[in-house]
Amino acid sequence: MAGPHPRPLSPHLSIWRWGPHMLVSILHRVTGSGLAVVGLGVLTWWLVALAQGGEAYLRFSHAAGSPLGLIILIGLTWAFFQHLLSGIRHLVMDSGAGFELGVNKTFAVLTIIGALVLTALTWFYILGVRA
Repeated sequence: MAGPHPRPLSPHLSIWRWGPHMLVSILHRVTGSGLAVVGLGVLTWWLVALAQGGEAYLRFSHAAGSPLGLIILIGLTWAFFQHLLSGIRHLVMDSGAGFELGVNKTFAVLTIIGALVLTALTWFYILGVRA
């Protein structure tokens, strides 16, 4: 019986040079998981508070308006925009475009910047209307 055939090995992570395209790919997975877990938890809490009436909704509103609540809601907003823009980036790549290294890195950086800008604009609007 012949010995095992050597299998080709993928390059180890330590030889890859990290770039924005790798970060966006990882963030896409992380934000998707965060939206599924934390986002659905907040949405469920909000819906239950609506169904239970005014006092429960007041407790929810108080918690959501607290500093920790605002951090969580702003984080969810960023995760939503990051996941959305990253999904659009992946859709473009699935169509066969954007694989050139320069274009790919630029698109990745624009995804990160776009998510931050859209989050800031959204919360400036929300907090401006609230004030």
